[in-house]
Amino acid sequence: MTERTSFYDQIARNKRKSVFLMILVFIVLVALGYAISMAFSPADFYTIMILSIIISISYILISYYNSDKIALASVNAKPADRNQYRQYYDSVEGLTLASGTPMPKLYIMENEQINAFASGRDYQHAVVCVTTGALKRLNKQELEGVLAHELGHIANYDIRFITLIAVMVGMISIISQMFLRSMWFRGNDREGKGNAIFILIGIALAILAPIVVQLVQLAISRKREFSADATAVQFTRYPPGLMNALKKIKNDKPMQVNKAVAPLFMSDPFRRKISNWLSTHPPIDMRIKILEQM
Repeated sequence: MTERTSFYDQIARNKRKSVFLMILVFIVLVALGYAISMAFSPADFYTIMILSIIISISYILISYYNSDKIALASVNAKPADRNQYRQYYDSVEGLTLASGTPMPKLYIMENEQINAFASGRDYQHAVVCVTTGALKRLNKQELEGVLAHELGHIANYDIRFITLIAVMVGMISIISQMFLRSMWFRGNDREGKGNAIFILIGIALAILAPIVVQLVQLAISRKREFSADATAVQFTRYPPGLMNALKKIKNDKPMQVNKAVAPLFMSDPFRRKISNWLSTHPPIDMRIKILEQM
């Protein structure tokens, strides 16, 4: 007999893993900064750090405060009419009452495939968008499972968490680029650069760090999907709803959407057959297997 897994345990486990991965990104940032500070003079290091922080935070904050508008505009989503999509509204209202969360704004996008996404930096700016295919092809329990998954992202403040990671990843990428470019412009001038070993370490980290943190960022994205699945079970108390919806999604055709918003969707809209390490979403079979154990 298969041992059942508590959704509370699953949520806690995924949160711990996400925090650990975030700490790993921070460690990479510190290591890169230390190597550069030892290779360059302190003034050079502080200049690189300050510029990278200003550029990365400015870019991310613009996206953060407009995340809901950007996501909705990119898929040409429209506000859902309450009279036309009564079951959609009734399902979300029931879930928000059960979970004690505020009602988000509801949108639809014209697409025959089954998918959905949530966006917004907090409860007051939260939006949920589903495809017309999901509304047509999912039964009541399956639709509630999908909607609960998206409400799980909102309840877990995933947009805020992912934004923090994006800031750190952006800083590492910019610091790396500035360091490598500064090495190029300085040529063979070694005055004031410190120990040559740290120069080599700095170059190696500047090349590898962006790759490593991108992989970590993808891993965090996958963990947040697992957490949202577990939160959906917590809200609905009915794992088969989401599980059966995922089974239908598994056999669906790819969607044509902007690549920038693809990570927001409940499942990979492109249905790409790529390594799990390079994916923003965990394999659907793995998600179904975990849900079967709840």
